Amino acid sequence: MTKPVHVVGAGLAGSEAAWQIAEAGVPVVLHEMRPVRMTEAHSTEGFAELVCSNSFRSDDAAYNAVGLLHEEMRRSGSLILRCGDAHKLPAGGALAVDRDHFSAAVTAALAAHPLVTIERGEVAGLPPADWDSVILATGPLTSPALAEAIRGLTGEDALAFFDAIAPIVHFDTIDLSKAWFQSRYDKAGPGGTGKDYVNCPFDKEQYLGFISALLDAPKTEFKEWEANTPYFEGCLPIEVMASRGIDTLRYGPMKPVGLTDPHTGRRPYAVLQLRQDNALGTLYNLVGFQTKLKHAEQVRVFRMIPGLEGAEFARLGGLHRNTFLNSPKLLDGALRLKAEPRLRFAGQITGCEGYVESAAVGLMAGRFAAAERLGGVPAAPPATTAMGALLGHITGGADAETFQPMNVNFGLFPPPPRGADGKEPRGRDRKAALSARALVDIDGWLVEGTRRAA
Repeated sequence: MTKPVHVVGAGLAGSEAAWQIAEAGVPVVLHEMRPVRMTEAHSTEGFAELVCSNSFRSDDAAYNAVGLLHEEMRRSGSLILRCGDAHKLPAGGALAVDRDHFSAAVTAALAAHPLVTIERGEVAGLPPADWDSVILATGPLTSPALAEAIRGLTGEDALAFFDAIAPIVHFDTIDLSKAWFQSRYDKAGPGGTGKDYVNCPFDKEQYLGFISALLDAPKTEFKEWEANTPYFEGCLPIEVMASRGIDTLRYGPMKPVGLTDPHTGRRPYAVLQLRQDNALGTLYNLVGFQTKLKHAEQVRVFRMIPGLEGAEFARLGGLHRNTFLNSPKLLDGALRLKAEPRLRFAGQITGCEGYVESAAVGLMAGRFAAAERLGGVPAAPPATTAMGALLGHITGGADAETFQPMNVNFGLFPPPPRGADGKEPRGRDRKAALSARALVDIDGWLVEGTRRAA
């Protein structure tokens, strides 16, 4: 009998890791503490619950690094991408999902797999010594007991940052005599029509009044031990962005480019976009509007948005503290903890940022663990691929002294081949060259892995 691999945490990374292990023919025990013990951010006991946005971001595999990562994962048999594709929602060029149906599909697939055993309950502290192969995919909300055990084992404090959640409104409370449907530049993405976002327009006076109210509204107060924890730059609360300058939001999540207000025939001064959040189309989330405003203030301030004056909120924004490892210092190239190699880490706790990146690291961790259990040697994806570039960054490519969470991006990739003129391609041509090379190389990695397994 092959001993099982234990995966702790059934979020995006843990679910993907467990699936990859089982699909390789290795038994896996998937441990999830919910609902025995809930977290500050989750509301269900389902696997791969999406607690913030419902978007997996761009699905453009030719010109966008995260879209490329989607395609690499699809080719690698990703459960997360399979379920995401099955429950996609209109979102322009992005892949957005119905969060409830998506989570239910991931949960059902794992529960039905004959090599997956699910155990509910917290793994408090370090896993037992007789678990000789463990993947810790406990996410940014790792339980205090386990986080403390990891700190004690490594002698290295985990870094930390705050992550904010965007509000969700009931669609039938949006005033479409002021708002309208349109994607930027009318771009249609997976399952989309080019009219996938609700747009709420601001003129200059409305925008300045909104920013003033946003800055003046009472915010959530931090506990003393949280006061010096830095935010992650890729997920700043809107009030923090607004405090950096009057036009910061207008050049960020509220930029009006590629949009024309059909009520006026003009481009607005600023725009708030809302994206469909469930398959029924009854819920829409405020895109890029993570916030730490107190709940009563959120209702007051967000009802200043043109088109949302009568909005009813299905969920208000919130803030939670995320923790992650100094992975370049603590992990090896196969995601093993240098201080105790039986332990692997996957997902956001490794310092990757984003749903898809978390699942991709889970995919790699699962394949590495399965290869070891079957007597092989884990082989990392080539650095020229999106998965390989991400892995290289978090396990040594980043500076351990300044390590911060990172989304996948083309800046992590080796330069593309030079053209016949001896020059590197630039702009969109550079992205296309990097993507084309990556897909050839990921296919080679997958074929070689199949040969080794055989």
